[in-house]
Amino acid sequence: MGRVGVFVLLFGLLSGCGDGDSMESFGGPTMGSTWSIKYVRQAGAPHQEEVRGEVEKILADVDWQMSTYRSDSDIERFNQLPANRCQKMPASILELVRVGEQLSVQSDGSFDLTVAPLLNLWGFGPQAREDKVPTAQALADARQRVGHGHLRIDGNQLCKDAAVEVDFNSIAAGYAVDTIAAKLEALGIHNFLVEVTGELKASGMKPDGSPWRIALEEPRDDQQVAERIVAIDAYGLSTSGDYRNYFVQGGKRYSHTFDARTGAPVSHALASVTVIHPSALMADGLSTLLLILGPERGWDYAEKHDVGAFFVIRADTGFVTRTSHAFERLSAGKTE
Repeated sequence: MGRVGVFVLLFGLLSGCGDGDSMESFGGPTMGSTWSIKYVRQAGAPHQEEVRGEVEKILADVDWQMSTYRSDSDIERFNQLPANRCQKMPASILELVRVGEQLSVQSDGSFDLTVAPLLNLWGFGPQAREDKVPTAQALADARQRVGHGHLRIDGNQLCKDAAVEVDFNSIAAGYAVDTIAAKLEALGIHNFLVEVTGELKASGMKPDGSPWRIALEEPRDDQQVAERIVAIDAYGLSTSGDYRNYFVQGGKRYSHTFDARTGAPVSHALASVTVIHPSALMADGLSTLLLILGPERGWDYAEKHDVGAFFVIRADTGFVTRTSHAFERLSAGKTE
């Protein structure tokens, strides 16, 4: 599944185990990016080949069901349907549609899974032609095909009353991480770090008894600079940023982060936001939502909904950071 239009996540994985530690590690390509697994293999645990096979099956299922970069995926076949049609869907897709509806309602429509026509129009989607500012008429036409309210779940079917197109790129990787983590637990693996296109979830400890530590990166194009290091256990972690996928026209910068209410890229000073949440799926979606809302509305949302969030905001002197109370509580005693 391609990750164009999805927010690049900014973590350095700080391992450091000795030669005698029983650490297994492997990975590969997925969703236009990569995935990786690190876990502590204990007595009775399955062989790496079996674990890898289970992980690759999950990723293949996600691609087959949710990719907007293959015309035969479940969601792309739905997207190609005209208005007032329904299609039988797997439970995973219906779950993500419900999550999208929740995030859309809570953000007053700023977050929306049906922004595909806008992504393509502005040059960020799989059907994009070029990076450019669209005409007012083209934008108005695209906005007629955007809106989560046009979707409806009827039993095991997903229905639409307008020619909307669903794009799961803001939550699919988080869903994949949660699914893989659950599979590892079922296989008897309880100390692991799962990463899919930068979305993360960690559980337990490394072989030396130290926690899994994640470096939150300063949002810079020229180099990687660790802003803060967080230790996580039984939490997912996701960062969304607006600074690695953008274009400049007429001296103005346009990012791939859209507010569905306006149909245009956001223009506020929030450069990135990291969310810690028990669910990697929710961390993925919430980091996108908060980035769309910006430094003020995003902060208010995080405080109202008790979301653990770390904001990096552009300022005249560089970047300033701000953390929600939930983030400080969740990372208390676990940061460097």
